[in-house]
This record gives sequence, C-alpha cells and structure tokens, in this order.
Amino acid sequence: MGLRITTWNVNGIRNPFSYQPWHDKRTFVAMFDVLEADIVILQETKIQRKDLRDDMVLVPGWDCYFSLPKHEKGKHYYPIFTRCLILRAEEGISGVLCPPGSTTSFCDLPSDQQIGGYPSADQAKNAPIKPEELSSDFDTLDSEGRCVILEFPAFVLIGVYCPATRDESRNAFKIEFINLLDIRIRNLVAIGKGVILAGDLNITKEPIDMANAEVDLRKRRLTAEGFFSAQPRRMFNELLENGTIYVERDGKRSEPVLYDLCRSFHPSRKGMFTCWETKINARPGNYGSRIDYILPSLSMSSWFSDSNIQEGLMGSDHCPVFAVMKDAVMYNDALVNIRDITNPPGMFLDGERLREYSTKDLLPTSGKLLPEFDLSKRRTIRDMFSKPKSELTGSRPTKTVVGEQAPTDNFQDPLLSNVAHRPTFHQGDEVGKKQIPSSTERQLAGSRGVKRELSGRISTATGSKKPRSASLIAQAASPKAGQRSLKGFFKPKVSVNAASDLETSHLSQKSTEDLAGFCEPAGGTQESSASDIIASTVAEECTPSSLQKEMIEKGTLSKHTEQTRTFGSDPPSTRGAEQSPSKNIESWSKLFAKPLAPRCEGHDEPCKTMVTKKPGLNCGRSFWMCARPLGPSGTKESGTAWRCKTFIWCKDQNSTND
Repeated sequence: MGLRITTWNVNGIRNPFSYQPWHDKRTFVAMFDVLEADIVILQETKIQRKDLRDDMVLVPGWDCYFSLPKHEKGKHYYPIFTRCLILRAEEGISGVLCPPGSTTSFCDLPSDQQIGGYPSADQAKNAPIKPEELSSDFDTLDSEGRCVILEFPAFVLIGVYCPATRDESRNAFKIEFINLLDIRIRNLVAIGKGVILAGDLNITKEPIDMANAEVDLRKRRLTAEGFFSAQPRRMFNELLENGTIYVERDGKRSEPVLYDLCRSFHPSRKGMFTCWETKINARPGNYGSRIDYILPSLSMSSWFSDSNIQEGLMGSDHCPVFAVMKDAVMYNDALVNIRDITNPPGMFLDGERLREYSTKDLLPTSGKLLPEFDLSKRRTIRDMFSKPKSELTGSRPTKTVVGEQAPTDNFQDPLLSNVAHRPTFHQGDEVGKKQIPSSTERQLAGSRGVKRELSGRISTATGSKKPRSASLIAQAASPKAGQRSLKGFFKPKVSVNAASDLETSHLSQKSTEDLAGFCEPAGGTQESSASDIIASTVAEECTPSSLQKEMIEKGTLSKHTEQTRTFGSDPPSTRGAEQSPSKNIESWSKLFAKPLAPRCEGHDEPCKTMVTKKPGLNCGRSFWMCARPLGPSGTKESGTAWRCKTFIWCKDQNSTND
C-alpha cells in the first residue's frame, strides 16, 4: 500500500483511549497502527506543553512537530506525527514566528532554509471584511497554535485547525485567518510547489455536506445561495476546483488551486459527515456535517487511489478522514515510487530503504529535541542525588580542631533534640497540675453548663450539695473508646445510660439520708476524698448487672428502658437517630437523592435530565427529555425509534409528585 495521510480532530488527546479498539493497549503506537497511517494530523488536543509525556513525543519510529498556543492555554496544541523524514518544518501560516532557540523569523531565514510563499502585508489587506475590522497582525493570527507546515521533497503539507464561528466577535478573526491561508497556498502553488491542505476547517462546502440542509436553512430564513455565498464559505469554495459558486469569482481568486479529494471519490454520497453534536447525541442518527477535509493541489490529482471517512472509529465528536497515495506516481515527467519523493535523497531507492533514521536527521523544530525530551540532556533521579563532578574533584578534607567533636554520620536534627529535652510533668507534681490539667478536670469543667438539668434527676430534700448524674461523671472520668471498626458504625449504640437505667430509677426512690450514707467513708476510720467518692460511684453505677448484660445481648430490654436516657428531655427523633445511624443515613440520602426520572411518552422509557444554557429567562433550569438519540431529520419524531417529543421542566415534575 502507498503512503496514507489521516486527519482527525480528537477533542482531547486522551479521549480515543477510552474506546475500542485501542482501549486495551492505550498507546499512540497502537492508535497509529489501527489508523494504518504514515502521517497523522491531530487537532484540538486540549493540552499544554507541561502535559506532554514520553509516550506522546518519543513514539518509536515516528517524528512529531507541534504548534504551541502563545496565549490561550491548552486549547489547540496542534501536532503532526510522521514516519517520513521531512526537509523543513514551520509553525504558523505567516512565517513571522521563530524557530526554537532563535530570534529570527521563519520568513527571514536564508532561502535554502525557507519553505517559501509567505504572505505580504499588502496581500493581507485584501481580506473581504470592513477596513476598521482588519488587524493585519500576523502575530495575533498565528498565536493560537492552529497550523503546522511540513515540506517533503514532492509537496508541502499544511495541517490546520480553522477557528469556529461561535458568535459575531470571532467572525472577523476567522475571515482574516482563511484569507491568510488562501494567500499562502496560492503563493506556494505559484512558485511550483505541490500543496496538501488537511485538517478541521470548520466550514461546510455545499448543501450535501449538511444533514437536512433545506429544513435547517428554512428555519434560519436563509437560502442556499445566500448561505454559501457568505464569507468565509465563499473564499473556501473559490479555493477549490469543484467548489459551490453561486456568484462570479473574485478577481484575485479567479483560479482554483485545490480540489475536494474525498468528494471526488464519492460525488453523490449523502450522509458523509465527519462531525456530530454530542450534546444532543446526534451521532447514532447521523445528524451531522462534513467539515474535515484533505485537499491536494490540482497537479496531484492523479496521485491518490482512495479517500474516505472512518465513521466507525469512536473517541471524539469527529471521525478520521484519510487519503491513500499510489505506490508509484508521475513526478517530474517520470514514474517514481512514492517513498522516494516523500523522504530526503539517499533514504529510499525504488521503495527500498537504504538507511535508518538517526538523531542527526531531526530538525530543530522536532518535538524529540525539546529540552524535556532530549535524551542526551535528560537527568535521571540518580543524578539528582549525586554530587557534581566539580565538588568531587575540588573537595577538601575537613579539619578537626582540638577540643571539638569530630563530625559523625549520625546526624541529629536540632528540632528533635529540643523535643527530647523538654521537661516532663508527672501527675504528682504541683507545677504540672497547674500547667497541664487532667482530662477529667477539663471534661468536668465543660460539663458544668448542664449541671442544673442533671441535678433534677436526684432527690433534693435536704440542703446538701446536689450530686451530678452518674453517667456524666462516668463519661468525664474515663475517656470514650473510639470507633474500633467500620461495622461498629452501623450497630445501634448501647451507651452506659442504657445499662444503668434500672440503677437510675432505683436511685430516684432513695431518700437523701440513704444517699448521704452511701457516700460516707466505710467504718468511719478513714476519710475518703471527693475523687474517691466519685470513682466508687462511677464504678458501681456504670457496671451493669449480669441480668442487664443478658438482656442487652438478647435485645429484650423494654422499649421504655431503651428510650430512657439521662437527658430525659431529648425528643424521640433525636434518640432514635442516636440509636440507629443507618436509619439516619437513609433519611439524609432520601433528602438529597435525585427525583425519579419520568417516562417518555413515545417509548415509555426513563427520561434524561438536561440544563438550559441558552441565554434568557430559562437559563440554568433543568428539564426532562427523551433519552434516545436525535434522528436523521434533526427534529423530535413520534412513532419512530428516534427521540420523541417528551419535554418536562424538572420543577413542574417535582410539584406534580408533591
């Protein structure tokens, strides 16, 4: 097979790897093998230079050339990968940009290093726009990384990604960009060089390249003549031999220089689209347009054996477009092998390789010579930890002064040494008690705010000091044990309060004298401290009896006992949430869960939700619609397998459910 050229707008350099057939290997070598291409032109990679990786640049057997955006980051970053060895490479259309590591523009280089055909300022002033909208600033037009130009011995390949017309603010920029591209192509053809223009041009050439063109134009209140005669479609058609021309050609563009290769092989084929709108899921119904092209010079019309689209390859909102050159073509009145004239002299002879590529064959603009990918200058992790040679050769031995300690390998961080010499306070030290209070004292101090509420549970017949609740004292005296496992989070909590409910009810029946007698020292021979009384009370009340343990394990505690807490004023809803975290999670999940999708009228299937982005009163509102893809007609249909007319505002659906 001859030389094969493929152009593809990938809409993100990593997107294709999410789809078959290259999802398993996920390498650029596998992608290029599936495409079966010798030259691959990619658009809209949406990366920056810092995002480049070895697998993108150092592809075995391939060379690569990039156009980097100067201001808008991560949008275009136009790469071309090639197996052929080229003569020259440039970035941009005008030639005003500079090669890497140089301050001389491409158009100011010596003639033997130029591709040629550079547009002049006078030529650029002929753009068909208003004079006040004309900028004639070549730097601005080439600042978005939209074009890479490679020169092979037999032709010049121009890979381009033309601006899209999203609104009126970009219309003037697009016209100037197409005008500059038209000038460069015509200048190259005028000096006798063959040209191949390939890429995403964001222009439809004729009505057959649009799905349901008549209905679409009627909705816009336009005619086919008026639509395709407007700029920049008119400039694009005047560039082509088989372009759609409704009016007389412009005098400066009276002669076509390129032709539509794919349409020449399929002149009457309908539905040959290369781009589909993803927001409306238009690809299954093939409701799209053809805006990706491979356009060779008229002098190369006999060089190609096939050209087509690959609509079956997924991975982007575009599909690849390819063109295949014949094995042998007429060049300079002689039949030569295509490999001989797509590589420098001495590389191939009659299609047989004479020598292999080497780094000496790479051009300064090659991606493999970027500083971060130049293997001869790349440092490894080992280099980062090794000393430079100058330090190794010029180092002097360290002198040890008498009385000083010699340096050792056991280095101790001075910050860690300070930690080691910090004073340690013990529980019995008076200073330690003043500076570092115990955890029990801190928690008791924090619990004083609920003292009055807790004391109401105990009899207050006498004027003695009201004792605190036993459960709160137990909580303050002993720190809580943390959650030991994830499974424990979903189990109902059995707190100390539940275990001591019976003791609490028993205490409420005691008199003040019994409680006072309970707190007296045993035998009256030794006076107990307040902390001893608290500890003994906590130990007795917090230890459930054997009967209570058995009832807790079997889950036979009465409902009243389970709901009884020291904080008796808590509402039942709060107590239930404390007992069953799983129920709490379930209630919150229901609160924030998305509403159930209604079913569409035409197919009785769940609808999908969308958000309105069109400016107006409804901007930002959500709505339900049929989840099926849009049909070939581009409109909602009834009684078919495509999208039906179901449309429901989400707010209306919620009010209906309520």
